[in-house]
Amino acid sequence: MPKAIHQGLIHDLQKNLMSHYYEKLTRAAETRQEKSAWMLISGNPVELVRAFGFLPVYPEVNALQLGVRKQALPFILKAEERGYSMDNCAYVKADVGLYFSGLKAPFATIPEPSLILCNYVGCGVYLQWFEHLAEYTNAPIFNLDIPTVRPSASEGLQGKTQAGTAADHSNAADQRYVMRQLEELIAVCERITHRDFDEAKLRRIMEFSRETGELWAQIKAMTRTVPSPFDAFFDAVTMMGPLYCLRGTEECLDFFRAVHREMTERVEQRICPLEEERFRIVIEGPPPWPFLRTFRDLFSKWGAVAVASTYSTVGGLWEFGFRHDPDRPLESISEHMLQYNLTNRSFLQRYEQIRRYITEWNADALIIHSVKSCRLFSAGQGDMREYFSKELGIPTLLVESDLEDPRYFSEAQMRNRVDAFFESLAHRKSVRDREAGTC
Repeated sequence: MPKAIHQGLIHDLQKNLMSHYYEKLTRAAETRQEKSAWMLISGNPVELVRAFGFLPVYPEVNALQLGVRKQALPFILKAEERGYSMDNCAYVKADVGLYFSGLKAPFATIPEPSLILCNYVGCGVYLQWFEHLAEYTNAPIFNLDIPTVRPSASEGLQGKTQAGTAADHSNAADQRYVMRQLEELIAVCERITHRDFDEAKLRRIMEFSRETGELWAQIKAMTRTVPSPFDAFFDAVTMMGPLYCLRGTEECLDFFRAVHREMTERVEQRICPLEEERFRIVIEGPPPWPFLRTFRDLFSKWGAVAVASTYSTVGGLWEFGFRHDPDRPLESISEHMLQYNLTNRSFLQRYEQIRRYITEWNADALIIHSVKSCRLFSAGQGDMREYFSKELGIPTLLVESDLEDPRYFSEAQMRNRVDAFFESLAHRKSVRDREAGTC
């Protein structure tokens, strides 16, 4: 039975970086000498926030950490006791429960916010979540309104359109609209921090982000090789922590330089994350964090390696061309927020992204993990399964649980569905190989 190989160096580097990050949060909470900005992962303007010296805090990452440690349920129940529904986003409930537990998580004490920055991208729950946090904490809130990308019939994944179409004018107008809000945010940050906006500092931070994005894109492209040097879903989440929590810093850039060296060596030596790569899969949706290892083992036993995933693009689509541009700081940040993160894209663009992964990364199947409490991901996934399985003929499996709430994960049911799918996929592959051998 194939087993996952421990990603020693990368895992240890990531663990040290994230431990250091949470130590900084704890010190900030205890000393109250640093200002913190609570914000979201998807398409955020963290570079601008860092330019004012804010310490970025991510409520959804805190909730994720509770899930990984199998410690989310008490916090979820605490939020439900205050009136939150079982159908509400489990991230929201875990985070709200954490707040009403004195912001004392098992891994850190979270500092109170100096600014709550809601960078709305795609999910309406974000708005209500951060408005609730602002009400509970009495911190000032700034809502960045990011229009959803509206592609024309001629538009592809890269966001390119034929000249003169309505989408061209819409995108230009949307970018001006977001940039004006960023200018307003600068004024808010100046007022809270009592610092003037330092564009030179922002450009230096943007340069760190630009180089990090370039390395991340190159790393993700390496999974096109056979065998893939890492799993672009289960191993990618190890890299996503530094990418999203520490982007715009030198320590984040150093981490990705080390990852790039490691993955280059793995490609050259044909090292696979499993003992054998039998199936190449694409995974849509977030992981079930409380059961991440169990979920991985369901696929590892079949020699299935994820060569691409949509979840690894929730914070940015670097593999499709985006780079932060220090010479155009506000324009670049607005482009990132508008066009180059998964959660702000239409269903058709999500379909096209997955189709490209399957085609260009030479995948055998698509796995859709539908998350009960996340409408942003789960809405439309039934249609997605029908489109890929029936219209494109791609073997597709849809399984359901939750990204945070352990009450919605049934290991036995999940195992039965995964095993039946890969038994069918293995039979299909053997028939195809036999037919190819007799031609």
